[in-house]
Amino acid sequence: MTQNGDGRTSLLLRITEVSFALDDLRLFLDTHPDCAEALAGYETRMEKRADLLSEYGEKYGGLEQYYPGTGNGWKWNSAPMPWKRGIDF
Repeated sequence: MTQNGDGRTSLLLRITEVSFALDDLRLFLDTHPDCAEALAGYETRMEKRADLLSEYGEKYGGLEQYYPGTGNGWKWNSAPMPWKRGIDF
């Protein structure tokens, strides 16, 4: 991924990192559903991910079709499409 502004790239990286941690915790919780520490970590990271997605959506447009910052839920397509955002993958 090329740099399209430090803020955007940094934010995408943080979203990816917390999403990876959530996936890892979810797998752990499949076999350890009563682990209070893992459950607390999962909840904390879910909140962090929601905050990061909201921040990204406010600045650059939603990454998901269920972006919570769209108000009525049908404005998700009003932001520039990914291929028009200047993101080079």
